[in-house]
Amino acid sequence: MSTSKILIYLARFLAVVLVLSFHEFAHSYAAVKNGDFTPKVYKRYTLNPLAHFDILGLIMFTFVGFGWAKPVPINPSNFRNYRKGLFQVSIAGVLTNFLMAFLIYPIFQLSILLPDMLLFDELIYLFLLFAYTYNLVFCIFNLLPLYPLDGFRVLESVDRKRGKIFTFLNNYGYYILIGLIVLSFLTRQIGLSQFDILSIIIDYGTFILGWPIQAIWGLIF
Repeated sequence: MSTSKILIYLARFLAVVLVLSFHEFAHSYAAVKNGDFTPKVYKRYTLNPLAHFDILGLIMFTFVGFGWAKPVPINPSNFRNYRKGLFQVSIAGVLTNFLMAFLIYPIFQLSILLPDMLLFDELIYLFLLFAYTYNLVFCIFNLLPLYPLDGFRVLESVDRKRGKIFTFLNNYGYYILIGLIVLSFLTRQIGLSQFDILSIIIDYGTFILGWPIQAIWGLIF
């Protein structure tokens, strides 16, 4: 394996560590603030990435570009306000990722100006690039309204009727998600990216989310 590929995978891994750790800690923090101390009981109230990693999700993120962490255990019945607490906990992760993308983008732009330091400057550049991109990717991926992603939990917190659509997403969302991931992997392998539905959604979503970030900081850089 070439040095450039090693640097890319290392930068991806470090970016995933940052993105997943803050995303899951945000869920834990919101749960505790709403009166549920379950994350503390299960030792998930931490930025330690080892507490949050799902091995398969980590591998997928590093090599494919999207993945997942272990869900933070919560008990919504402990929330002082059930719907408010569930909504805040569900949205905390993606809001944190968006904020991190906003803060990382100008540092990424500045990294382009780093003096040539052999491999170090390239690693920093790649890490910031992937950290910015993966934060946006994690926002879009987790906002999909498919069980057990955050988007489904947001829907659960605001949908009082719990009708047929909610029931369908609750019962089959996981299988749809796995199907989309498998389809994404297969279409990449055989060169039929036009059928990679998940990547199309994520690419379009990250473009939309990234536009205001780049526009705001573009007034400075």
